This record gives sequence, structure tokens and C-alpha cells, in this order.
Amino acid sequence: MLYVIMGAGRVGLRTARVLRESGHDVTLIECDEGAVERARDAGFDVIAGDGALEETLESANLAEADALGALTGDLNDNFVACMIGKEHGCRTVMRIDEDYRENIYRRYASQVDEVIYPERLGAIAAKNALLGGNIRAIADIAQHLQLVEFTITDTSPMKGYSLSELELPANTKLMAHSKGDAPLTTPDHDETVEADDHLVVLADFDTLSDLRSIVVGESSPSKALGGA
Repeated sequence: MLYVIMGAGRVGLRTARVLRESGHDVTLIECDEGAVERARDAGFDVIAGDGALEETLESANLAEADALGALTGDLNDNFVACMIGKEHGCRTVMRIDEDYRENIYRRYASQVDEVIYPERLGAIAAKNALLGGNIRAIADIAQHLQLVEFTITDTSPMKGYSLSELELPANTKLMAHSKGDAPLTTPDHDETVEADDHLVVLADFDTLSDLRSIVVGESSPSKALGGA
């Protein structure tokens, strides 16, 4: 498969490497001379030019590409490139910048196939490493919503109860459940909760502390998971 990546900076080049390691063909588009040289030194096919211009994208064989990743640090350029990609029938993935706001996401999300925010994904990974223990943030859905995975312990208040008996705080919803190392599935509310079970819950940041106490029996400030 052929992928076109606009932007050979930190995010774009790493994405290109992962795609190449999976056996895919990658063409990078970059206007910064230093980044062009680094990408070429890494063995990539690089087109030096402005990826927000249609002629530059067309020179990357966009008509034959399976997807376009607009991964520069410039949101406007990324959006323009994605709109051009759409005209050529490409799947489009747009990076939004670190000044994330929910209204920005909502403005663009309906017009491209996927919106990504690398800085937020990196923050989630760092947060999980710091937290450790029996709770893991999976994804920030919006500025106030997060998917959280809990691991049931021997001391969990939920151990021995059925999922139907789980009384979650307001603004939370049980999304998935699994036994031990089994894959996550849609919750069966007759299932009994046991040690090493996993629960995935969609929760408002304001409820995370209460949710943690209910599910795993630990209390900690909600700011440890998310929020300001």
C-alpha cells in the first residue's frame, strides 16, 4: 500500500518509519530543507515542496495513494491538503496542533476521515506510566471525557457482584468488560466481577475520583487522571 505523508518532522517521520516497517510504501512531502535531508538520509522518497499545493500533492502520486496523512504543525495547511486528498479519493488523516480546543476538533472532524492530536496521545502514555497500579487511561475523548480501564483486585468493592449491580456515578457509562487476559467485549450485565477482570468506563473528569473508589477501592484526586 502507498501512503503519502505531508510533514517530515518528528510526527511525520516517525509515522513513516512505522509504516515502512510494516511493509508499506511511503512518500514524504516537506518544505524545510533540513527535514528533507534527514528524511532522505533515512532512506525515504521525499518531495521537497509545499504540501498544501495541489501540484505538489499530485507529484506524490496522490491518485494512487491509499491514504494521505497531513501531519505538519500547521493546522490550516493540514486541512487544505486533506481537502485536496479527498478530491483524489484518499483516506485523510489530519493532525491538529497542541493548542487543542474541542471546537477546533468538531469543526474539522466531519470533513476528514480521522483527526489526531499526537501531543495528547503522548500525554496519555506518560500519565499511565506515572500512575501505574490498577487504572489506565485509554483515550481522551474530549476535554472533559476520558476512556478509563480499571483492573479489579481482591480488595475491590465490586468483587463478587454482577455488572448489573454496578452503580456508577452520573456522567459515566460502562463500555466494555473482560475476564483476565480475554479480549474486551460488550458488557454482559449478568456476569460476576472477579479479581483480574477489566472494566472500561467512559467518564467525565469530575467523576473519576468517585469512580475509582467504587470500582477498585482506591481514592485519589481526579487530577491524577485528567482535568486541569
